Amino acid sequence: MFMLCARVTGMLAITVGMEDGRRYVRAEAGKLAELVGRLGGRDNRFLVVQQIPDLPDVFIQVWHEDEGEYTLEHRDGAPDRHFQTDLDGPEPVVAAMIRWARQEDGWDSGLDWTPLDLGLPESPPPLELDEDDRKALDARIREVIVGGYATRKQLAEIAEEFLVSEDRRPVSSAQARRLVDRMWLERVEEQAHWEGETDPERLSRAFAALEASGITAREDFTCCRTCGQAEIGGAGAPDARGYVYFHSQCTDSAAAGHGLTLLYGGFDGSPGTTASIGREVVAAVEETGLSVEWNGDPGRAIAVTPLDWRKRLVG
Repeated sequence: MFMLCARVTGMLAITVGMEDGRRYVRAEAGKLAELVGRLGGRDNRFLVVQQIPDLPDVFIQVWHEDEGEYTLEHRDGAPDRHFQTDLDGPEPVVAAMIRWARQEDGWDSGLDWTPLDLGLPESPPPLELDEDDRKALDARIREVIVGGYATRKQLAEIAEEFLVSEDRRPVSSAQARRLVDRMWLERVEEQAHWEGETDPERLSRAFAALEASGITAREDFTCCRTCGQAEIGGAGAPDARGYVYFHSQCTDSAAAGHGLTLLYGGFDGSPGTTASIGREVVAAVEETGLSVEWNGDPGRAIAVTPLDWRKRLVG
């Protein structure tokens, strides 16, 4: 395994999803090689690789169980662009996946691909919603897409459940997926014109620095402050000195152009530690070029404003 991993390096613009639900965002090539090489055991028989940003029906995946072959599949959108091949070891699988991830010309050459006929999926009927419901649904999905943290699967679940009341379920899962995919691709087209580092990327850089310094730092963490305060203690390293996070309602506010509220504190509960953590948070955020409003009061939240919330989709 060491030799396999040692031959491939570099971060890839992909998300790797495992059978047990683990996800690796922007995995390095060596990590992908490691994950493929470990396949075969219970609850670890396949992995799916998607590009960043995730595009509907575009993926490459591999299945391997016990001592059998490795079944490699890839799809490029339409049902007639789905192919598979069987390989006798992890090395050619990893090589093909890395070439695919890097979008190299002729990445699929040299392998014996066979078309995989899964049939044409049924098209869901058009959504039959009144104008108010349709506007509310579109607005909610757009809000979460602009927030930038949800996957396409999570967005489809939101779309399906948003208008549910008692026994009324006006949006089916297939209709939800179709709606989300359309709006998702619109956002992908928007972000294709963005240049350089965006404010959310600067914020992520600050949070990574804080995490490395011993402060648990989490973006879009839980649904609200009550849940966040209850869960942040177990979200990071056991020896973390303190924390900083913002929850999904804060994300919605930032996406709407109202700036971002950061919640922070020390795990010993003292005002002095909380104020010290607050100063470290402010310094880390300002170091990236973002502006912060905070008067040093440990009882007051930190506001990152103004903020141009252009969060690139991952999926």
